[in-house]
Amino acid sequence: MATVRKRNGKWQAQVRRSGHPSRARSFITKPEAQRWIRDVEAELDAAEAQPVTSAQAGAKLLASTTIADLLTRYRDTVTPRKRGHIPEINRLNAFLGQPWASLPLSDATPQVFSRYRDHRAGQVSPGTIIRELGLLRSVFETAQNEWDVPLTANPVAKVRKPTAPEGRTRRLAEGELDSLLKPSSIGRTIWLRAAIQLAIETGMRRGELLNVRWSDVDLRVGLLTIPRTKTDISRRIPLTSKAVSILMELRDAPGARNEERVFCVKPDAFQLAWQRCKLRASRSQPDILDLRFHDLRHEAVSRFFELGLSTAEVALISGHRDMRMLFRYTHLKPEAIVAKLQTTSTPLARNQQQ
Repeated sequence: MATVRKRNGKWQAQVRRSGHPSRARSFITKPEAQRWIRDVEAELDAAEAQPVTSAQAGAKLLASTTIADLLTRYRDTVTPRKRGHIPEINRLNAFLGQPWASLPLSDATPQVFSRYRDHRAGQVSPGTIIRELGLLRSVFETAQNEWDVPLTANPVAKVRKPTAPEGRTRRLAEGELDSLLKPSSIGRTIWLRAAIQLAIETGMRRGELLNVRWSDVDLRVGLLTIPRTKTDISRRIPLTSKAVSILMELRDAPGARNEERVFCVKPDAFQLAWQRCKLRASRSQPDILDLRFHDLRHEAVSRFFELGLSTAEVALISGHRDMRMLFRYTHLKPEAIVAKLQTTSTPLARNQQQ
């Protein structure tokens, strides 16, 4: 819109157009003002007729798209396809409540997430921060690679992660297993006793235990197939005689033959039963409260090595494809190694005996 008006003895011309800054100038005569308006409008028309470059379009998209837009799209389209989608949805929803979520992508710099990292350091563990930064990095990578968002760089990629905590070395202390098995055999959660024992005998994760179907178990040959694993790679594991005995007992329990799964329990109910079991066990073993069900997998893998199984054999059972991760789950008891050394004569000892 263009206007011409007389003020203080001069003609004031002004041109306003959406998407452009307002421009104004004063002239002695009205024709001069009108001519200037026509020149300015012609200049604006020519500018608008020019094709928008990809750089300009990209800059406009980054300025009009917020971090929250990416988080929401990732939550609604990518996360539901993941097995652990519920915790990730909760984490993404928490991100949406952060002040930086409303920032346009043009302002999404590494410094934004560095400040967030430092803020979280006083609230959660380093492991949690590492997982949060990993999720944010995945969101931006997906936007770059799959959604054609013209980000010049991933703003989270350059953010320094806190030092990762050392892997847990928690194993069952003397008497702790008995303290767990006693309360797990009481009431409506007697299935928990079998779940605890099978976790130690097989090294299976909680989710793997809850997904086992009777059709996956071959008690005749002592093999169990785990079709759904954390790594999405199925595996067949050999069963110990004790594991076979536990499964046979579960199979022969009243009503078991009518069930598809070995453990017909929801994850939340399982976790609640586990916490209650630990609370009862803590009366005689106070330190047991810090035991996690996943620690039983550590216990199992460590026992496999103490039995003399090779690394390849243990990996076959546990499903580890990265030997570094396998060794993180391995916490051998020095006492077991001492006993092994004392029952095996060394070459030097044999020479001395000769």
